Amino acid sequence: MEDQLLSIEQKLAGGERLTRDDGLLLLNSNELLRIGALARLVKQRKSGNKVYFNVNRHINLTNVCKARCKLCAFGCDADASQAYVMEPEQALAIARQAVADAPEMTELHIVSGLHPDKPFAYYADIIRVIHREFPALHIKAFTAVEIAHFAKIAKLSVREVLTVLKEAGLNSMPGGGAEILNDRVRHILCPDKATAAEWLEVARTAHQLGIRSNATMLYGHVETPEERIDHLLTLRQLQDETGGFQAFIPFPFHPENTGLSDLKRTTAWEDLKMLAVSRLMLDNFDHVKAFWIMLTVPIAQISMGFGIDDLDGTVVEEKILHAAGAKTAIGISKQEIIAFIRETGNIPVERDTLYREVRVYEGSEA
Repeated sequence: MEDQLLSIEQKLAGGERLTRDDGLLLLNSNELLRIGALARLVKQRKSGNKVYFNVNRHINLTNVCKARCKLCAFGCDADASQAYVMEPEQALAIARQAVADAPEMTELHIVSGLHPDKPFAYYADIIRVIHREFPALHIKAFTAVEIAHFAKIAKLSVREVLTVLKEAGLNSMPGGGAEILNDRVRHILCPDKATAAEWLEVARTAHQLGIRSNATMLYGHVETPEERIDHLLTLRQLQDETGGFQAFIPFPFHPENTGLSDLKRTTAWEDLKMLAVSRLMLDNFDHVKAFWIMLTVPIAQISMGFGIDDLDGTVVEEKILHAAGAKTAIGISKQEIIAFIRETGNIPVERDTLYREVRVYEGSEA
């Protein structure tokens, strides 16, 4: 095993791309600190000692969802006691309050369930009314799964849906819904939402239209190590083609309150290894993000030594992951996120959604 890791070290030193076999070797290795050091070296080449965050706000429009995936604790039927649906004015009111609370906020992150009755116009109207009042606010909205859903209910092509949303004010897309890009896994977890091919085609089309997006992976459920690595390679291949992905975010599966609640949550050891391996395999992604809400702040801090250069942002009132048992706060202040980046010896950098630097926090300034 040691000699094989040496081969990987030599490849990375020479700027050589890692293979599927390399990825599997890394996942199966117990030399976590050594793997972390390799990932940290790659991160240093890309962004030095900078660790990014932004000031953002999540809005989850509805928890009513026709897909009812086994992996989800957020979605419910329309007649459930906890069901809710925001109307455009309600979403706008949240945006107004978010801007009032944090005038420096640069991003709204909008996602929701796949409502069986709401028309596509409902979603476009929400983007339109928020963009009209806050034209400078970056709207990152709707996963590839949602876009595929909109295309089906509106009987439009994915390109037509994305064009309408872009004209309404959509600026970029989050990377959710990718789960594992393998139809065996998706048939078990989420048979009633976008296939792997559909997810990839939405991302490809968005990039062709100049809409940047993120990419994710949900791991720690029914997938195999091979399927994890194949997921990374599939994303790497699409990034080679389009260059439209901004960041990759690996999400550990939280089984509580889901249809897979008998499974155990992944360990910190596995989470750190998955983050580091992602950084090593995705050589054409500029950023790999540790989403502190899913990992906890302490693990997110440690991840900065394992190749991570982004922690997402202040978030505020995230609902989907907390429904599945996330115990972290629903938001964090800018001062807190700056402080816990500084504790690791890294430089906090406030960014906008497109990774343009808003402010670099060097020294003791806050």
